[in-house]
Amino acid sequence: MTNWNANQPYNALPCLPPSQDVETKAILKQVVKSRAALAELKQAAELIPNQSMLINTLPIMEAQASSEIENIVTTTDKLFQFMDSESQADPVTKEALRYRTALFKGFKSLDKRPLCTQTAILVCSEIKGADMDIRKVTGTALKSTQDGHTIYTPPEGESIIRDKLSDWEKFINENEELDPLIIMAIAHYQFEAIHPFSDGNGRTGRILNSLMLIDKGLLTLPILYLSRYIIQTKNDYYSGLLNVTQNQAWEEWILYILKGIEETANWTRLKIETIRALQEHTVQYIKQTSPKIYTYELVNLLFKQPYTRIVYLEKLEIVSRQTASKYLKELVNIGVLREVQQGRDKLFLHPKLVDILINDTNEFIPYPIEA
Repeated sequence: MTNWNANQPYNALPCLPPSQDVETKAILKQVVKSRAALAELKQAAELIPNQSMLINTLPIMEAQASSEIENIVTTTDKLFQFMDSESQADPVTKEALRYRTALFKGFKSLDKRPLCTQTAILVCSEIKGADMDIRKVTGTALKSTQDGHTIYTPPEGESIIRDKLSDWEKFINENEELDPLIIMAIAHYQFEAIHPFSDGNGRTGRILNSLMLIDKGLLTLPILYLSRYIIQTKNDYYSGLLNVTQNQAWEEWILYILKGIEETANWTRLKIETIRALQEHTVQYIKQTSPKIYTYELVNLLFKQPYTRIVYLEKLEIVSRQTASKYLKELVNIGVLREVQQGRDKLFLHPKLVDILINDTNEFIPYPIEA
């Protein structure tokens, strides 16, 4: 047990690493499985011909799910529709889209410096659409949504919070003994327990998970859609965090995160492999059905994101604006795209790609290709 009290600021939050054994037999066995799943995901991502598809689609799905955990509910379809016209979106969709922007900016920041407190500040500021800094005000407490009782009161005092973040940062970057996945699981708990910002801590912490995998060289792109797993096991997630606080139950927490990484990596890899198969099938179908409009660049664009606009073809110099309209209408006629009206704009939806992305099944109904 710890000297923690839910109603008092947890200024005695222990430093890292934990005093308990975090390399138990069960944990090390699961690390092997999780590392193998991540390696397969990394390879699948590197083999797909259109890397921009991964960057455009999977972070959007992560944005939707991570925002939903915080009761900011929009649809993946809305996010895809407005990803290039954010100003036209409703406020909730705009907020979820900021998650994607925060993920990208955090990803780019790794070129300049390793994961650190400044990364967290950058990410949280992008999520909230305002300059965020370390929490200075008192009275922050996490309360039950059911009856309003206090579940947890994080540390108070800017200097105390900064000291704990400094320890968190040192643990991430200087610990060479533990496996990076164990470090990630421990660091995620610690960040959420420190709760350094007045708002946006949960979403910031989940982005930091993705960035940590890249920072440690386990992935090259921010494509691990871990929020899906957290949504499906939301009660386990929050009870696991609390159990570490109350009982220092590190083994259960680390195993929970490691299993989530394995499951999510496998799920994402299958998505990528299915999308790759659909792209090859679509090339074959367009070549057979409408050979005059086929180009490699056109099909690549169809898989860059689920919605296409006439202006995209024009900007990429695939064809002129007038010809672009004809090409997209031809793709509608043969059943590859579907026209959707968005205000005054016309969008062209790629239904089979969307179905793969938003459904749990990794299958698609083939086009009627002649043998």
